[in-house]
Amino acid sequence: KNISLVLRLYSLQLQGSYLWKLEIETKPHIQELSVQTTIISRYAFTAVSCSMLNRHSAATQGVFQFHIPTAAYISNFTMIVGGRVFPSQVKAKERKMKKEGGENNGNKNKNTPEQSEGEMEVFRMEVTIPGRNRAVFLLTYEELLQRRLGRYEHVTSVRPMQLVSRLSVGVTIVEHSRITYLEVLPLRNGKTPSSNGNGKADVGPPVSTVVKQNETFCKISFTPNIAQQAKIATNGMLGEFVVRYDVEREIGIGDIQVLDGHFVHYFAPKDLPVVSKNVVFVIDTSASMVGTKIRQTKEALFTILRELRPNDHFNYVTFSNRIRVWQPGKLVPVTPNNIRDAKKFIYMISPTGGTDINGGIQTGSALLSDYLSSKEESHHNSVSLIIFLTDGRPTVGSPVIIGNTKAAVQEKFCLFTIGMGDDVDYRLLERMSLENCGTMRRIPEDADASGMLKGFYDEIGTPLLSDIRVEYSEDAVEYITQNLFTNYFNGSELVVAGKLTNRSSDSLHVQVTASNSERSIVLEKDVSIHEREQETERRLAEVEAGPNTNGYVERLWGYLSVKDGLKGRLRSQTSAEWENYMQHATNLSLTYNFLTPLTQMIVEKPQVLADGTLAQTQKEADATEAPPPAETSNQLSEDNNSLTPQSGVSKPAKKSVTLSKTSADGDPHFVVEVPHSKLTMCFNINGEPGHILRLVTDHEHSGVTVNGALIGAPAPAGSHKEQRTYFSTITIVANKPRRAYIEVTPQKVILDERDRMILPSSSSISVETTNLAVVIIANTNLTVTIQGTIQFVILFHHYKNPAPYQRDHLGFYIANSKGLTIQGTIQFVILFHHYKNPAPYQRDHLGYPALKVKDRTVTVIKKSRRIYSGKQTIDCWFAKNNAAKLIDGQYSDYVVSHLFDTGDWANGTNTH
Repeated sequence: KNISLVLRLYSLQLQGSYLWKLEIETKPHIQELSVQTTIISRYAFTAVSCSMLNRHSAATQGVFQFHIPTAAYISNFTMIVGGRVFPSQVKAKERKMKKEGGENNGNKNKNTPEQSEGEMEVFRMEVTIPGRNRAVFLLTYEELLQRRLGRYEHVTSVRPMQLVSRLSVGVTIVEHSRITYLEVLPLRNGKTPSSNGNGKADVGPPVSTVVKQNETFCKISFTPNIAQQAKIATNGMLGEFVVRYDVEREIGIGDIQVLDGHFVHYFAPKDLPVVSKNVVFVIDTSASMVGTKIRQTKEALFTILRELRPNDHFNYVTFSNRIRVWQPGKLVPVTPNNIRDAKKFIYMISPTGGTDINGGIQTGSALLSDYLSSKEESHHNSVSLIIFLTDGRPTVGSPVIIGNTKAAVQEKFCLFTIGMGDDVDYRLLERMSLENCGTMRRIPEDADASGMLKGFYDEIGTPLLSDIRVEYSEDAVEYITQNLFTNYFNGSELVVAGKLTNRSSDSLHVQVTASNSERSIVLEKDVSIHEREQETERRLAEVEAGPNTNGYVERLWGYLSVKDGLKGRLRSQTSAEWENYMQHATNLSLTYNFLTPLTQMIVEKPQVLADGTLAQTQKEADATEAPPPAETSNQLSEDNNSLTPQSGVSKPAKKSVTLSKTSADGDPHFVVEVPHSKLTMCFNINGEPGHILRLVTDHEHSGVTVNGALIGAPAPAGSHKEQRTYFSTITIVANKPRRAYIEVTPQKVILDERDRMILPSSSSISVETTNLAVVIIANTNLTVTIQGTIQFVILFHHYKNPAPYQRDHLGFYIANSKGLTIQGTIQFVILFHHYKNPAPYQRDHLGYPALKVKDRTVTVIKKSRRIYSGKQTIDCWFAKNNAAKLIDGQYSDYVVSHLFDTGDWANGTNTH
């Protein structure tokens, strides 16, 4: 019997193991997860790319789940399933939300225990992946990093829930001021460092972390292989990758940055005397606080007690279903006897009863309000606040508590709220604090509550200024974000952004007024707008910050303006005021494609047929011309990194595009086939890093404009040139019949027409809209077709091990110019113009070959050039000396202000 029993248990164990293994193997395999962040002056752009492979012939469910900072706004989400692109669309929420069966919302969940972890929230999307196919999830989000305790902290969640073949996390920091502090923390799970596999907490950066840094720039990468991941966590829940840093502070008015008609002002003075404070601690002592919660709360209160300063005054209120006040009717000074008695009071706290939040707040507010009224003169330069902590829900309704709290506080002091655990009405706490000039902090259920409470107090425990007002020249700015601040705490930062209205004025007058412990202070300065903008542009060009950061000041302004609108909605007194804040914040959310509490994300999901293939969309079903049968395969090799499209979308084919010689590629080298002539010209342009050159201008006729941004690199040893330049970004703007644009970098393609899509250059993808067709051949090229005839090809140049003089860059070619005017065609390659009767071969006065251009003689020499990544050699007439005499005007005439500039061509219509 014993043997039989053992065999039966063993059989069940094997069966369970098999079932478990079967479940794991049918789950799609994450082949690649990349999370890349660029932080430009505290504003962080994060791009997540996750590639999943369904190895099996049957369709299966794939779940993309990613933790996002609570303060961040999602700005794009795109799925590519079976080679077909499924973009998202951000729309305004209906006032009374009704879920429709045909829509699928990308959710950024709040206030649900399984979806919220302290200051992180979860974005989750579930999709059916056809058999032998891949799904790629592309997510971007943005946030302004807040300075706390003298540090900025950026957190990247690394929780793919399985081991990943290619896992990479990158954080690039670009600052105007010198980086004075930089630290990469050990991986963090919850709020504690993770184990390194031997039971001991890690010290220092996670394994495989590489940091490259100079004074104002830093690049950090974390690329653990599977073995390194498994040592940290076999389930793929590696934790949070945390980077902390700080920058040098300007003395006085602070740091002002200007770009594209917007400004941002960072103000964080230091070395100021500390302002005394009056603080009342209101602590939940209901029965749910018993055990670890009350123990950790007491530990924090004991620590905070030791850090009160001699000029501070304080008191304690505890609440359950009864209210207790430590020192009724007063706040007491910090003396040895009072500290001793306070410790006794804290020690004797015993949890019991219900949760009378309303009673606790009312008692604490009355205590502080009465104290301030009786000591009005003596506390003119002090800061007053209530610190409120609870782990439960109120026994009376939220609207009653909010109204009562506002009436009790009367704008005399600030209320800071802290929620512990999962059973907390965080919306109530957030509104209570926001309406009363405070902030709210979440403490997760299993977190180190004592440490987090102490940390939160440290943030607000050292006030340096009160009643801060930041003002600018009235005729120079509009739509500025919050510029009145109740308090400024040591180690924090005040940020104001706005629009510049008077572009003819070069001066911006800035004035900051505030009070500190001794007196009122006034700081004033006139700032040169032009100089600040040049400095901002120079920094961006120097570090090659990338295309995401081009409009960072404007997006930062939009981000803060939405935050202000949401806060204003909570504080509004009338329905008209409420409606105004709602409309303003909603419009800005839609303008910048932000997923906020006022917007929703609609995502079309693929429909999979019974045979495991994708169903046709209505657009594909209505198409009159089907793609060739050989290009509709839905099979995918596991070793093949490219995506294979389904029916209705042509599979990209490398041989399908015939390129012309007309191109701008490499350093850059320009080649022009002159229309109506056998003449081929070539020349080099020694551009400046950061400059944006006009490549094609036909804005008036076909509506097409192409611009290219240059990056720099040192010249090779022995070169006659001082530096090299390459195209890092190329934009194509098509204004007819409706505006659309394409922004291309070596890493990705952004297509923005009705919907905004961000596509990786590492995947083969085909997308067709009403007026545009985009085909990406993975890591090779991009073909753009406009209005069915105009066709451009952009080559991707990547280096695995680049030399110092090499940079990942782009090459630009015209494949078909039909539909462009003569001006548009020939004004490609910034500096060349068409002449009706070219004289391709004459002699100059010294007998050298020359080209007659208007009344100018341009000396040329015969050269061979390699184009198409070196695959073809052409012969051309080369104009030396930066194409001198060949062009009309100067190099600077062909530099445009920004990547989407569609202004008039610098030298007129060029009808010569």
